[in-house]
Amino acid sequence: MQKVWNVKKYDDEYVKKVMNDYNISEIMAKLLIARNIKYEDIDNFLNGDLSFLKDPYLMKDMDKFVDRIDKAIKNEEKICIYGDYDVDGITSITIMYKFLTEIGAKVDYYLPDRLVEGYGINNNALSEIKKNGVKLVITVDCGITAVEEVEFAKNIGLDICITDHHECADILPDAIAIINPKQKGDNYPFKMHAGVGVAFKCLDAISKRYNLDENSYLKYLDIVAIGTISDIVPLVDENRIISKFGLKKMQNTENIGLRALLKIVNYKDIDSIMVSFGMAPRINACGRMGNARIAVSLLLENDIKRANDIAKKLDELNTERQSVERYIFDEAMEMIQKYSLDKKNSIVLYNENWHNGVIGIVASRLVNIYYKPVILLTKEHDVVRGSGRCQIGFSIYDALTECKEALLQFGGHELAAGLSIEEENIQKFIDLFEISATKRSKGIEEQIIDIDMQITKKDLNARLIKDIMILKPFGQSNPVPLFIYKGLKVAAIRTIKDDKHLKLTLQDERSLIDAIAFSQGERRDELTIGSKVDVVGNIEVNTFNTPKTIQIVIQDFKKAID
Repeated sequence: MQKVWNVKKYDDEYVKKVMNDYNISEIMAKLLIARNIKYEDIDNFLNGDLSFLKDPYLMKDMDKFVDRIDKAIKNEEKICIYGDYDVDGITSITIMYKFLTEIGAKVDYYLPDRLVEGYGINNNALSEIKKNGVKLVITVDCGITAVEEVEFAKNIGLDICITDHHECADILPDAIAIINPKQKGDNYPFKMHAGVGVAFKCLDAISKRYNLDENSYLKYLDIVAIGTISDIVPLVDENRIISKFGLKKMQNTENIGLRALLKIVNYKDIDSIMVSFGMAPRINACGRMGNARIAVSLLLENDIKRANDIAKKLDELNTERQSVERYIFDEAMEMIQKYSLDKKNSIVLYNENWHNGVIGIVASRLVNIYYKPVILLTKEHDVVRGSGRCQIGFSIYDALTECKEALLQFGGHELAAGLSIEEENIQKFIDLFEISATKRSKGIEEQIIDIDMQITKKDLNARLIKDIMILKPFGQSNPVPLFIYKGLKVAAIRTIKDDKHLKLTLQDERSLIDAIAFSQGERRDELTIGSKVDVVGNIEVNTFNTPKTIQIVIQDFKKAID
C-alpha cells in the first residue's frame, strides 16, 4: 500500500490570531487548528474542567428515564442492567450497577455470552430475566436496534429503558425511554459519547433529581474513561474532559479491582496509550475467550486477594487470545494471497472454525495492512456471525446498510460493525459488499498520512514537549501530532528485539537525534550510512536514556529529495 504524505496548510493570519488571543505557541496554534478545534472551543479544549459538562436533561427522554428509575426504587422493584461484552459495555454495567445499588435500588446485571447469544438483547435472555422477578431492564451500550425484542419484553411484562450510543435506524424500539443522543429529535449538543458516556450522563441526571453530591457519580470517572478511550470515540468535547480527568483519577483509584489490573498492566504512564494497549485487551479478553462477567466482577470486587486473582485470570485469557489471534491472522493472510483478494476493494473471508471473539481484532490488523474494509465470518452454534472494520473515510455501517437484504442482522458505527447472515447468503453478501466498497472507496485507494507540520532542529525543545503533553489524552479526532523532518543524515542503524524494530541515529548538521521505527525492521536495507532521509513521526521523551533525550518515533520514511 502506497503511503502519501499530506502536510497540512494553514492560514497564517488565523494562526497568529489564535496564538495571540490564547497566548500559545505557533506550533500549539497549528496543532489545534489541524484538529478542527473551533475558535470558540479552544478554551474548553485546553482548559476545560468538569464544570464544562453539559446538562444531562438536554437528552431526549431523560425525564422519563429518571422517573422510571425513581418508581422502581420506591416500589422496591428488581432492576436488571443488560450490557454488551466489550470494554464499553463492561464499564457501563459497572458504573450503573454501583451507582443504583448505592442509592438503594435492587439491582442485578446480565451479559450475553458472545459465543452463544451474540451481541444485543435476545428473547431467551429476557425470559430468564423475567423469571428472576425483574420488573425493569436497563440496557447499556446496546438495544437501539432491538425493535422486536422490546415488543417481546412488553408482552411478558418487562419494562425496558434503552441507553445506547450506536447509530439509530428509522424505526426505534417502543421502550419506556431511549437515551441516545444520536436519535432524531435529541437536542443534546454532543453526539459522540461511548455507551459508558451515555450511562454516565444518566447517573448525573439521577443524582440531580435526588440532590446528591456530585461525587456520587464523578467518583466513577476512572471507569468511564476506560470505556470511553477503549471504544475509540472522538476524544473531544465531553469525551476529552471525561478521559482527561478520569485518567487523573485513575492514578489514585479507589476501585480495588482497577488497582489490581493496573499492577498487572505495569505501564510507566497512566494515559490513553496504557488504556488502549494495556487495559482494554485484558478486559476484552474474557468476553472474547469466555464470559465477560469475569471483568465486571473484577471492577465490582472489594477484596484485594480476590481482585488480584481475577486480574491474573484476565491476563491469562489475554495471552490465550493472542495465540488464537496469531493463528487466525496467518490463515487469513494465506487466503488473501491464494485468492488475490488484495486486488479487490473489500476483503470478506469465511472460516467456520475461527473464534468469533477474536475475528474483529484480526480484521483491524488486516485493514492496517491493506487499507480497505475487511469482514471476517465464522460459524457459532449454526449461526454465521461476522466482525467488520474499515479505514478512516469509509463507513462500514453505511456499506452494510446497502447490503441489508443479504443479512439477518447488523449494527455498529462508521469504523466497526457486527453482523449475522445465513450461510447460503454469504456469496451474495460478498458480491453486494464489493459493489458498495467499490463505490465508497473512490478517493481513498491510497493510505494518506496526515502530517501536522514540518519541524527543524530548533523546534526540538522542552516547549514542544510541553505543548504535546497539553494536548493529551490522545485518541480518535485528537491523534498524536505527526511532524515531518527533512534532510536528516543517517549516522547509525541497527535492528533490535529480534530484528523487529529499527533504531537510528540521525544527524542534522552537527546535532545527533535519536529515532526509533517500531515494527519496521524489515526496512533495514532501505537505509545506508551517510544517506539522507525525510522522516514522519511523533516526538517524545526517551525515558530509557540518562539523561533523558528527545527522540523521533518514526511512522514512515523516504529517501530525501534534494
